[in-house]
Amino acid sequence: MNLLADLLMHAGQVTPDAPAIEVPDDRVWTHGDLAAASARMAHALVGLGVAPGDRVAVQLPKSVPAIALHLACIRAGAVYLPLNSAYTPAELGSLLDDAEPTLLVRDQAIEHSVRCLAMDDVWQLSLESPEAFDDVARDADDPAAILYTSGTTGRPKGAVLSHGNLAASATTLVTSWGFTPGDVLLHILPLFHTHGLFVALHTVLASGGSLILQASFDPVSVVADLPRASVLMGVPTHYVRLLAEPTFTRAVTSGIRLFTSGSAPMLVSTHEEFTARTGAVILERYGMTETCMLTSNPLVGVRKAGTVGPPLPGVQLRLAGESPAGIQVRGPNVFAGYWRRPELRATEFTDDGWFITGDLGTIDADGYVEIVGRSKDLIITGGLNVYPKEIELLLDTLPGVGESAVIGVQDPDFGEAVVAVIVAEDPAHQPDPEHLRELARVHLAGFKVPKRIHVADELPRNAMGKVEKARLRAEYS
Repeated sequence: MNLLADLLMHAGQVTPDAPAIEVPDDRVWTHGDLAAASARMAHALVGLGVAPGDRVAVQLPKSVPAIALHLACIRAGAVYLPLNSAYTPAELGSLLDDAEPTLLVRDQAIEHSVRCLAMDDVWQLSLESPEAFDDVARDADDPAAILYTSGTTGRPKGAVLSHGNLAASATTLVTSWGFTPGDVLLHILPLFHTHGLFVALHTVLASGGSLILQASFDPVSVVADLPRASVLMGVPTHYVRLLAEPTFTRAVTSGIRLFTSGSAPMLVSTHEEFTARTGAVILERYGMTETCMLTSNPLVGVRKAGTVGPPLPGVQLRLAGESPAGIQVRGPNVFAGYWRRPELRATEFTDDGWFITGDLGTIDADGYVEIVGRSKDLIITGGLNVYPKEIELLLDTLPGVGESAVIGVQDPDFGEAVVAVIVAEDPAHQPDPEHLRELARVHLAGFKVPKRIHVADELPRNAMGKVEKARLRAEYS
């Protein structure tokens, strides 16, 4: 039995003629088409010498063949290793050296010690294969995918997600978010990340729904396709940019039953502006590469802006001490460990088996979780704890401030000094940093007021919209 393959390919068996993926300006692939394409691709992988448990590294733009290759890996028992298409050859090389894949598939082949083939060549090879494949049996604990963490500090770590992890996550989200075969997801996320791959794609396939595959995020294209969709999943940056698009109106969004946001915190002001514009309330949730989804505001019920909701069914979450404190989790969605890094078990998990997320949070009386920052971002100045999010929330409300990031930098007197980096709401009228510090003093204890405020053109972000504070610390230390 291959639990994950059975779940994701079920619609290909029972409703083969139902739409699965629409590619703008191309064609609509049915669930039967996708099942046949993934079967042919699985045969091709086996023919190329890929055995169960072997890693298959993939560095590809979004496409239906890329999705078919992902499903083929699951069906053939291989371990899928998606890599950011923006990685440089040096970054790619270090990850390949660590993962030691049997095969690397790219849009264009490169010379490397790992066997590398162009996607077009693998696709052509698959066309010679049968449209049926006996899925390789996999246990729930067998690895299905390895996703490398961002590695903004130190050596990247490969999170090993099992068949059971991914099946549990998809099943939970289908139920919790009310997905049905009639849903149409407008897919605007990359496929090398948990959000776009396991949250968006897997949830749609497990429910028998369909998706509109956009190659990348473009506000105009999103507005054009929204009337044919019922769900949109994005990150805060996507929603901010949609709100800046004049054609993004209540009429355009009237058919969307669910907007979700994650991968980075969303400002309360963005929530409020979005609701005022569309009448809809964004559902914010919380997850990680190592765990898929952990918490979610409810599909039906109160969605509290600034929180990520209570734990999802099957997920256990606790704080490591007096609130705010480190968030620890366990459940069927939580990975077992990092690729070839057994020594991290002692530092990343508690003695009783809970995963240490590295996030700091609070839990309110209703069980809703609020993320206040990363433990590594906690600033200790003069022996006092400062939580960056508290200061960022205030700075973002001050006149002329579009967004902010607060970091700690080394200081000879206090150990760490609180430093803020802001982006002006209007680049032509930049606020005065000293005036902002004066305003902050009205609301914050003196030790929390930034010692320095820098004005930048933009905040550095990774592919999923998270502010890269390690880069800010390096630049402003």
